[in-house]
Amino acid sequence: MRVPLSWLREYVDVPDEATPEDILAALVSVGFEEEDVHRFELTGPIVVGEVLEFAEEPQKNGKTIRWCQVDVGDGVRGIVCGAGNFFAGDKVVVTLPGSVLPGPFPIAARKTYGHVSDGMIASAKELGLGEESDGILRLVELGLDAPAGTDAIGLLGLDDVAVEINVTPDRGYALSLRGVAREYSHATGADFRDPAARDEVDVRIDRREFPVTVDDHAPVRGRVGASAFVARVVRDVDPTKPTPSWMVARLTLAGVRSLGILIDITNYVMLELGTPIHGYDLDALTGGITVRRAVAGEKLQTLDGKVRELDVEDLLITDDSGPIGLAGVMGGGTTEMGEATRNVLVEAAVFEPVTIARTARRHKLPSEASRRFERGVDPALPHVAAQRVVDLMVELAGGTDDRVGGALDSDIARTSIDLPRGFVPGLIGVEYTDDEIVASLEMIGCGVTTTERGWTVVAPTWRPDLTDPWTLAEEVARITGYDRIPSQLPLPPSGRGLTAAQRGRRRVANALAAAGYVETPSFPFTTEEQNDLHGSADGEHLPSIKLANPLDGQSPYLRRSLVPGLVQVAHRNVSRGLTDLAVFETGTVFLPRAGVAYGTAHVPPPAVRPSAAMLAELDDAIPPQRRHVAVLLTGSLVAKQPGEPARAADVADALDAVRTIALAAGVEIDVVQDTRAALHPGRTGTLRVRGEIVGYVGELLPAVAAEAALPGRVVVAELDLDRVLELAGDRVVADSLSTYPAATQDVSLVVAADVPAGEVAAAVREGSGELLEDLHLVDDYRGPGITEGTKSLTFALRFRAADRTLTAAEATEAKLAGVAVAEQRHGAAIRD
Repeated sequence: MRVPLSWLREYVDVPDEATPEDILAALVSVGFEEEDVHRFELTGPIVVGEVLEFAEEPQKNGKTIRWCQVDVGDGVRGIVCGAGNFFAGDKVVVTLPGSVLPGPFPIAARKTYGHVSDGMIASAKELGLGEESDGILRLVELGLDAPAGTDAIGLLGLDDVAVEINVTPDRGYALSLRGVAREYSHATGADFRDPAARDEVDVRIDRREFPVTVDDHAPVRGRVGASAFVARVVRDVDPTKPTPSWMVARLTLAGVRSLGILIDITNYVMLELGTPIHGYDLDALTGGITVRRAVAGEKLQTLDGKVRELDVEDLLITDDSGPIGLAGVMGGGTTEMGEATRNVLVEAAVFEPVTIARTARRHKLPSEASRRFERGVDPALPHVAAQRVVDLMVELAGGTDDRVGGALDSDIARTSIDLPRGFVPGLIGVEYTDDEIVASLEMIGCGVTTTERGWTVVAPTWRPDLTDPWTLAEEVARITGYDRIPSQLPLPPSGRGLTAAQRGRRRVANALAAAGYVETPSFPFTTEEQNDLHGSADGEHLPSIKLANPLDGQSPYLRRSLVPGLVQVAHRNVSRGLTDLAVFETGTVFLPRAGVAYGTAHVPPPAVRPSAAMLAELDDAIPPQRRHVAVLLTGSLVAKQPGEPARAADVADALDAVRTIALAAGVEIDVVQDTRAALHPGRTGTLRVRGEIVGYVGELLPAVAAEAALPGRVVVAELDLDRVLELAGDRVVADSLSTYPAATQDVSLVVAADVPAGEVAAAVREGSGELLEDLHLVDDYRGPGITEGTKSLTFALRFRAADRTLTAAEATEAKLAGVAVAEQRHGAAIRD
């Protein structure tokens, strides 16, 4: 909101010596954000000049210039002018050498068209008074007549300045000079004069001869689209009359273009009182006014010249001919006021905020009117605002007020709010006295009645945001000063630190980073197809959470797996020439259960501690969210270099990453060959901890990799990190270091080809007993020398005793005990 200071001073006592910065500081102290200071960027000498005579001189380029003799008060100056819309005897604005116009455009005496032009005759556009110009500015068109040499900057109001503040959505009343002046009064104690303070008899019409009807059969949220509608008739206006220079200057500083006296008046009153006004050419109307919802298929040409397809939720202003305006947003072209308008119908209404906001967004048609209606306007002002417009049209446009019109009024609901004594100090943390609380609320316009428990407060009509004790407490804090609120950081309880899960997650992430992987967090949004492909083992359709208002309409679902995000990261890097990748991510996946409706819980009110039942309801309203960890490798793990060829990443490297995760988490992870929809058969395995599946590892199907434009082999692994850490527990086991040497042995076991190597290893480990220190698979052979349909698994075993040096016989005995268990469970036999 831009606030011209000359206008502000009409409604509140601002000291003459107050600077724009002083005024901004005062408004900031009552909760507004400072934006900027706006001025007419010009400096003098700029004076009134009288054109004494001129000679028209055609030029070789086809242009005709005027060599003018202009009286500027201290003498006559010769000035070259290219405009032709003025006459001898006209008073004009002359920018003398040394002045600077907006741009900046400095003025100096210069030779042009064979003359030395000693200044410039200015247009309204060159002075910053508008975007368009039909020639130089003639003061007679503004109704001004001042002696030659008069300072034109002060005469035209170009010495005014405006401060700009940011108005939050809950404080729509401040989108007016009335509201800002009241807030300045709150901040400084200066006397406030309400421009809307008029006697009821002065603003009510004498005869309701113009029919006004509201017919809303489909109100949004049960609220009728228009709660008040006032129509006033002004006859015999002259739309060609000039807008006074003071009004043009104020509108310009406020960021509104001057569009002719009739429209300028409606805009002026909107800025002054905060109530949007619309004017209709009365002679273009057919019948009375009806406010209703649109019918499917209806169209309307708005003032910007566009024909708009209307939605059944749009609120319309109509007459007997059909729609003539989008209520609260923009009028229609058929009833627009123009140069032929002689009789005007003035509209001042109160429209339902949600309806107006939706219409403005639906049609991508934000306007100054919709900006105010969607925040809520003062329901007590339609008659006052309409009368103010009528008065100005009578005064400035020569109209006649016969106090005729139409009106739809409704009772203004003003809810009583119970404010317990002690509530405000308890919430804000400041020991306010009862007198301070009452004085603050009365200052902002509330009615306050003392009760046994505290006070009953009735908010003023212009403050629809005051609805409960919490908003009242905020007003007390704002009016008495935010600087009284103590700044105190909460002290954390000692000795807690990170949880076991947090420590575990950090260990895993740090271990992967130390192993050469790059962490690449990504957005948790994906498609339903990607969720089905990567979020389930066999590619079946699983329920996914769809966002109501997604950032990306092509990816509206929350992910069930981290792999799609890593694939996107890999695609983006490969497209930029980075083909050798080892990346990982830890993040949340969303796993809704079939048949469960999420997002249906009631949100508890603010500043109220939720009960256990409320918290349980909120928990049930969100899907299970598990934290996963995933890795992706593609390209060369070892780059080509002199004497050594490149080595492409494969599943073995992904398994190394899994072992890194297992070591950091403190668990042992087994791999069992398996299948998965998105992964290559024979190069896929499930990851298990104590027999429980916690993830998978494998190579992406070539078709899946090709669809993501990833060349070559792509291997991935994904684990449920939360479950891995749960299975690990929070125990720390530190084995003592033996001073005795180890005994190493190998064993090759022949088993059926479909027996998982991990299960064979588990059997050998169990049977070998406590002397076995380490066991790992070193070879998986399938070929000549063994029976078809079998495989030979070679394990390296390391034995050690804590109290002695093992003999070869003891190590062999332990090994054979392990082989015996493998034979019993899986039919394993020692390979000859």
